[in-house]
This record gives sequence, structure tokens and C-alpha cells, in this order.
Amino acid sequence: MKRHIIFAFAALGLLLTGCRSSESASAYKKAYMKAKAQEEAKQQTEPVVAPVATTPVVTTPTQPTSSAADASVKREKVTVVDGSPLKAYSVVVGVFGVKANAEGRQQTLKNKGYNAIIVRNEATNQYRVVASSFNDKAEAVSSRDKLRADYPDAWLLMNE
Repeated sequence: MKRHIIFAFAALGLLLTGCRSSESASAYKKAYMKAKAQEEAKQQTEPVVAPVATTPVVTTPTQPTSSAADASVKREKVTVVDGSPLKAYSVVVGVFGVKANAEGRQQTLKNKGYNAIIVRNEATNQYRVVASSFNDKAEAVSSRDKLRADYPDAWLLMNE
């Protein structure tokens, strides 16, 4: 008896899964054909635009012209942590809260040929990386402007 019931359920399961509605298959096919026809119609109605030949515009970057008299200088009390003593005007290219990060920037600058110096501001507990230091403000401004190509936030520091 149990065998007949199991057989009946198995046969019923096969009948139900084996029968697919031909209506759903034809509905999918109709929808596919309609979408394909719309895509083809869209491609036929879109105009083909040829690229316009243009002459390239060549621009040369301009350095900001600033006179030494107008250049702003930030005054801070700093102490040298690593490097040679500071002169009157220094160009700062990085401010870091972690000494290791300042050392990384210093090494990058040294690899580029700069005599980079790390200084520390005790009041803010931050390390500044100085790329160059000068006694003349005009030279410091010129160096800062050149360094801004790689370090756009470069600024001038005067140690108090």
C-alpha cells in the first residue's frame, strides 16, 4: 500500500513539473522579439556623428608671480629635530602629527636633491618638513613657488 502511494505522488510530481505552459514560453519570445525590434529601430534612427578635427591647444603652466614683499610668512617657534639649522625663511611642504610620516616626506625630498629638515612645533605637537631654508625672503618665495608644482600647499615659515 505504501508503495502505491509513493508511486502515485512521484507520478503526480513528474506530471506537474513536466508540463510547461506554452503560453508563457510564447510570451517571453514575443517580449524578446519586441525589444529586439525596438533596439534595431533605435539604431536606424540615430544619426551618425563624425568627430570634428581640432587643433590641440597647448598651454604652459604659469607660476604665480608674487613679490617677496607681498608673500605671507607664518611665524612659529620650532625646534630642529633632524637636519641642519634653519635660516631666516623656510619653505614648509608638509605638516604631520606622526614623526614617521614626516621622515617619509623628508626622505622623498632628499631623493629629489633637497636638504630637507624636520622641525617640531611644541605648541601644536606637529612636525613640519622644510624643503629649503634661506636668509633672503625673495629666494624663499622663489623656492616656494617652484615647490608648489609638486606640493601645492607649500608655505613660508619664520622661526621665532
